[in-house]
Amino acid sequence: MMDRAALRLILLGVFLLSATSGPVKKKQNVDIYSFYINSTVTSRYATTVITSRVANTLNESQEIQFEVKIPKNAFISKFRMVIEGKTYDGVVKEKAEAQQQYNKAVSRGQSAGLVKSVGRILEDFKTSVAVAALSKVTFELTYEELLQRRLGKYELLINAQPMQPVADFKIDVHIQEKPGISFLEVKGDLSTGDLANAITTTRADKDAWVTFYPTRSQQTKCKSCGEHGMNGDLLITYDVQRKNPKGDVMVSKGYFVHYFAPTDVPRIPKNVVFIIDHSGSMSGRKMQQTRLALLRILSDLDEDDHFGLITFDSEVSFWKRELLKATETNLKNAKSFVKEIRDRGATDINAAVLAGVEMINRHPREGTASILILLTDGDPTSGETNIQKIMSNVKEAIGTKFPLYCLGFGYDVNFDFLTKMSLENSGVARRIYEDSDADLQLQGFYDEVAVPLLTDIQLKYPGGTNLTKTSFGLYFNGSEIVVSGQITDNSVESFTTEVIAVSKGRNVTYQDTIMAKDPSDVPPENEDFMQRLWAYLTVKQLLERQVLLKGQEKEDEKKEALKLSLKYQFVTPLTSMVVTKPQEGEVEIADKPKEGGREHFDAVAVPDAAPYMSLDVALDEEMDQEVLLETETLFDVPLISLETPPIEESDAAMYSTFEEVFDSDIIFDVLPTYSSPSMQTTSPPAVQVHSSRFLQPVVGQSKPLCFDVPVPHKLRLLQDSASEFSMNGESLSEQNGFHQIAFHYKMNHLLIVSTKSISYRNGQDNAEFLWGQEKTQLDTDGVSLVVLENEMNVTMGNIGVVILSHKKDGVMFLWPAIWEYPKDVSLTGILGKGDISYEETKGSQTLTLKINNKEWKTSLETVSDYRLHSTPVRECWLVPFQAVMEAEIADFTVTRL
Repeated sequence: MMDRAALRLILLGVFLLSATSGPVKKKQNVDIYSFYINSTVTSRYATTVITSRVANTLNESQEIQFEVKIPKNAFISKFRMVIEGKTYDGVVKEKAEAQQQYNKAVSRGQSAGLVKSVGRILEDFKTSVAVAALSKVTFELTYEELLQRRLGKYELLINAQPMQPVADFKIDVHIQEKPGISFLEVKGDLSTGDLANAITTTRADKDAWVTFYPTRSQQTKCKSCGEHGMNGDLLITYDVQRKNPKGDVMVSKGYFVHYFAPTDVPRIPKNVVFIIDHSGSMSGRKMQQTRLALLRILSDLDEDDHFGLITFDSEVSFWKRELLKATETNLKNAKSFVKEIRDRGATDINAAVLAGVEMINRHPREGTASILILLTDGDPTSGETNIQKIMSNVKEAIGTKFPLYCLGFGYDVNFDFLTKMSLENSGVARRIYEDSDADLQLQGFYDEVAVPLLTDIQLKYPGGTNLTKTSFGLYFNGSEIVVSGQITDNSVESFTTEVIAVSKGRNVTYQDTIMAKDPSDVPPENEDFMQRLWAYLTVKQLLERQVLLKGQEKEDEKKEALKLSLKYQFVTPLTSMVVTKPQEGEVEIADKPKEGGREHFDAVAVPDAAPYMSLDVALDEEMDQEVLLETETLFDVPLISLETPPIEESDAAMYSTFEEVFDSDIIFDVLPTYSSPSMQTTSPPAVQVHSSRFLQPVVGQSKPLCFDVPVPHKLRLLQDSASEFSMNGESLSEQNGFHQIAFHYKMNHLLIVSTKSISYRNGQDNAEFLWGQEKTQLDTDGVSLVVLENEMNVTMGNIGVVILSHKKDGVMFLWPAIWEYPKDVSLTGILGKGDISYEETKGSQTLTLKINNKEWKTSLETVSDYRLHSTPVRECWLVPFQAVMEAEIADFTVTRL
């Protein structure tokens, strides 16, 4: 219990927080006019970029806040703000160095920022910046995570809470899995109501695309929507094909990753002992939910399993003193016992866990797997109460023979203690949140460990070094073992993996050899994912081991984790990201929240030089409870600082991204020569004719097709006869893209977009717009037009198109891309080409492709993707126009726009 002095200190801190921070009226004159989330998953490694563009619509400066939620397992790896053409980047530093810089800013009387939250599976990222009157700011946050397989599936969770309808809102997800995708499902709050119609899912053998493009109207009509817009999650679940029981191995640029999840082995009967805290603090709903979860878990036991039930408060009680087989009669009697469990007394964790260990040790069974599961909501308050002594006793008693899993119920529990005790005994700790579904959380955890398949797993890699964890006590059905490392000799032709384990009492070996020089299916822009995956997994495991190590070994591993965090710019518990904002060098720090300890009070950002205090309750290295009153920090986790000089205004446009569009879109580039590599053409024309190079993505293939169209031309780009919609474009000689694009809709709607101006006609109504102005929007009669600084969103009926304006060598040009249309609409035109496939028939660098049952010579070329402001360069197979479009260019020309 806390003494009175500590309690007075807490109350004083809370009073000072309230007195100095006070309620601040939030200004509503903020327009989020664009909000993009782009997530790319390559072999389970997800990189997600959130880009929010916000305008201050007031005639005075005001603070604008950027707040998003990210998965707790993720590391933030990049943050930037673009303000008035200047880019301010976050820089990851060692925590003490970041804190020193932050303290200097505070001593100058500058305002303090805040990044802090501990939730169930998400954590908050918050920051704010002063934006001048009628000005804009772009926030861009990148985070990375390795998706974990649980219960036979991976989950990619994306949270979106703009809390206001956004004119330009998009979520794009692309999943690439070399073994192939076995199933894909989209769930979550944002898939309910009208929002379900905004989701498009496309699957191929090795790729899947999920797009979420809700209209302003749809953003107010879902389970978690309202007049203030969306606030919810999009949950994408999937799994991969598992044709090779030896696992999937990928090698790239000196790194490898091995995914091991065999399904060809029988389940191992288990011995499981449930150790249930029923002390006084478990009274009420906690005890009721625990009983409900245990009744369900008992029903799921297999008949060849053996189980035991132990309850404890200040005393330890047994249902039976030995493990019993999960027969129908025994389960019935056990359920009757569970229904009578009542709360009372104190908490003797030491005696209870040792009793569970003894129960398993008394009944060894060959060919089985043993598991201890402890559920408690408090500290040890009876019997042995010294935490270090308890951990020592438990570790000595278990002796690495089986794992201990600790479930901490609620925030009052000493979660750091449970985490360390679990890790010391080959298990994990999991927090059970005091919500209405706590019983389902308990059952969900049990389901993850319900079916052991292998024990004593050792993975070996003769050609590998700097390996992540290679020894595992248990492998459960529906999970996955991931090992990554570096290859000692990059010139080797093959790479060997070996897995040795025990399956139901007998040794099994999985050995595999792959060709290290095989071409990867990974696109060039994602080729560094494997190195980052290795770094991510290495840092995670080094940090986990910190609680187990002591002395020099602990310091060495801490230094290694810090070095990798700084090299790869990960925000981890050892680092902080420092953001120097434009207000005279104001500094803000972003830390990674800590899961554990007691419940944290949310610190509050206080402007200018006002005195402030923040309150935090934590645990020190010796696990003793301390109450800390901090007077110079507003966080208990890593923070953000921006020291790099702002980039030039001409470069800033690179970071204003238009997200990836789904696979049916076509992109193109302009090249100085025309070539046609078909089998019928033996040499290029003698006269050079400038051409536009179109790019056609192909589902299931790592490289798209591309083809040339001579310019100048007036082209039919897109048409839907059923809705009376068409889009034509005019290209000019020796110029990129299009000089002018015209839209026609239902006879009386005409939109002309040129590089100089934008003109809209609807019967008697006329509207004129200019590029580079403030955001302008027009909605009328099924037509929605949103004009941004260098981008225009056009929606006519149920078809949406984005027009980007680019400038190259001082010349402005336009670039179109489809971003929305219903699946049942049949589009024609150069941009309307539907599904297409090809087959590589021979060769490597120069080969023949089989397209629509015809063979065409091809060569590997490059193309700039002008759908993105950053215009990345992509590789493509160059083929004739006729090979893709199955028609002549004359079939797509028009006499007038």
